[in-house]
Amino acid sequence: MGSRRLLLLDTASLYFRAFYGVPDSLRAPDGRPVNAVRGLLDFITYLVQTYDPSHLVCCWDNDWRPAWRVELIPSYKAHRVAAGGDTVVTEMAASGGGETAPDGLAVQVPMIVEVLAALGITVVGQDHYEADDVIGTLATTATMPTDVVTGDRDLFQLVDDAREVRVLYIARGVGKHEVVDDAWLRGRYGIPASAYVDYATLRGDASDGLPGVSGIGEKTAASLLTSYGDLGGILTAASRPASPIAPGVRAKLGAAIDYLAVAPEVVAVARDLPLGVSEDDLLLPTAPADPDRFAALTEELGLSSSASRVLAALAR
Repeated sequence: MGSRRLLLLDTASLYFRAFYGVPDSLRAPDGRPVNAVRGLLDFITYLVQTYDPSHLVCCWDNDWRPAWRVELIPSYKAHRVAAGGDTVVTEMAASGGGETAPDGLAVQVPMIVEVLAALGITVVGQDHYEADDVIGTLATTATMPTDVVTGDRDLFQLVDDAREVRVLYIARGVGKHEVVDDAWLRGRYGIPASAYVDYATLRGDASDGLPGVSGIGEKTAASLLTSYGDLGGILTAASRPASPIAPGVRAKLGAAIDYLAVAPEVVAVARDLPLGVSEDDLLLPTAPADPDRFAALTEELGLSSSASRVLAALAR
């Protein structure tokens, strides 16, 4: 093991990617699908081998669509709610609601929980909050360099060069991930990480049901933030008749004033949750917590080769 480094995994982002990226033909001896379990184990192996973390956490969605966010913006993730039929319960305690997903993935979530427990990898969730909020809290309170593994752009707000917090962005694949720091954000969006919440608020995000300000896209949002610093500065400038902000843009901001009053709270991840864990609890194991259970589980699921690889990575 090298120096201290914390790896925070957006677990659902990884196992959804595994489910769709690993062939469905991969089955346990009894016929159950195990492609998401296999993929997640292989991703963990790759990330541990690549970044040699001393600490690692699988961050969990105890509530993937918190009521307090929906109360502020009713459209928040509304398109992901099941119109009917079964839903995946991704919560550790199976409380709250579930996000629509194929049955083949739903049956694998409990397997993932059990395999991670036997392996001894820490899983952290918080009732009424998303994995993003758990990640936000752990990244903010960490006393070591931290990498956040996710396919979710919202977590770009956590990038902090001074504290050595980066995002390993897996939108193009785990093996083709991009390392996001402040320079990357400035190059891609023309803004620093500190402006990302306001930028995402203005731009909106269809994947999260956030409408944004109608008619204001990425370039206009970045230009406004560059000129006026933050959302408050933009709205103050827009309220002045002599402002250089174009009348059309001013009108669009005015039409969205109710949305702009609440959206930053929805977009911003929590950074101060009482998670009840210390950094010692987040240490990456060098061997399974329950070797017999891990061996039995991975044999039962037909995942012996993935198990061997992850054990070799942990024993580094």
